[in-house]
Amino acid sequence: MKHLPIIITALRIVGSIGLLFCNIAGWQFWTLYVFCGISDMIDGWLARRLHVESKTGSVLDSIADLSFIACCVIQLLPILSIPSWLWIWSGIIIIVKIVNQISSLIIIKKFCFPHTIANKLTGFLLFLTVPTISWSIIPIAIVAIIATFAAIQEGYILHSHSSSITPR
Repeated sequence: MKHLPIIITALRIVGSIGLLFCNIAGWQFWTLYVFCGISDMIDGWLARRLHVESKTGSVLDSIADLSFIACCVIQLLPILSIPSWLWIWSGIIIIVKIVNQISSLIIIKKFCFPHTIANKLTGFLLFLTVPTISWSIIPIAIVAIIATFAAIQEGYILHSHSSSITPR
């Protein structure tokens, strides 16, 4: 039972990769999509509930999140018509997050992915809005606002708490 959260997270990575082999219009893609999204919400909650939180689980969760996002982007990009301003905005968010990680690596000698409420909210809203992106750009623009705040907050946390974060 104590390994269940990590097993769920590992299954999210496998499910994310499985998305690459599914037709985006098929039920298999959306079933895996929902599984990955729900498993993202459950694994951390379950780890806290079972008192089995770990650095390994946290890092694996971040890897699973990146895998899920990357696989969805690979599948969705060819069919989406996204305005250039949103591409630029997304690029800026990605650059801020990369700079955060590079400075974290330089300052504390490790990558650090704070699981803030803003980051969690961004992931949850992104999960909800991706299926609606072909109907309206407004929900994804709202997610971009929250993601911008989350990226800035992440940088602030990494820089202001760098002395209290020890490398592993």
